[in-house]
Amino acid sequence: MSDKLYVVIPAYNESANIKQLIDSWYPIVEKHNGNDESRLVIINDGSKDDTYELLQAAEEDHPLLKALTKPNGGHGSTVLFGYRYAIANHADYIFQTDSDNQTNPAEFEGFWNLRKEYSAIIGNRASREDGKQRVFVEKTLLVLLRLYYGVHVPDSNAPFRLMKTSLVAKYINKLPRNYNLPNVMLTTYFAYFHEKIKFKKVSFIPRQGGVNSINIPKITKIGYHALGDFYQLKKHIND
Repeated sequence: MSDKLYVVIPAYNESANIKQLIDSWYPIVEKHNGNDESRLVIINDGSKDDTYELLQAAEEDHPLLKALTKPNGGHGSTVLFGYRYAIANHADYIFQTDSDNQTNPAEFEGFWNLRKEYSAIIGNRASREDGKQRVFVEKTLLVLLRLYYGVHVPDSNAPFRLMKTSLVAKYINKLPRNYNLPNVMLTTYFAYFHEKIKFKKVSFIPRQGGVNSINIPKITKIGYHALGDFYQLKKHIND
């Protein structure tokens, strides 16, 4: 039995990036097409442009591509939507990345080769080219996670992670259904409960097209809510 891989990618107003995105990640799914059931799952998060129409058109000559759509709910809720879809369809492994083409598909194989040794292999963006503000946000998150949960991780939110589906299923219900920082908390749970995980360095380049939907006001709002969320989630961490 070959491993069934679901590559999960949220997309919002990414018409400028969709073709490159599919061209980059579809060959990965083709190569690791366990029993003809692996899928490239791209979820349209209520885009205002023609992202979903482009995805639907691409499905016609990409049989392993699954285009999904949902009302706009933000990056976190869309990631969770994709994870639940992979769980419901009995994927063996979930790989998550983003639609802005900042990650390098050539680095996937190094993660895949470690899948039998670890329950999750998570990217460590040791060198980031997406701006000092985002680096500051990530470093602040890491400090908060140490204070709230006592976990020491080098990167909590990297959109380059390969996880056993069974591991994601184990922790996903600890999160609110549309939680906005699911990768941060899943990383935290994995570390807090001493799951067998590995952090592996990955490259992270600037956005390759389109407009970044995350700005400083949004980051500030997310950060403010995260403080309360971390406190509440810590209270129920052993539930």
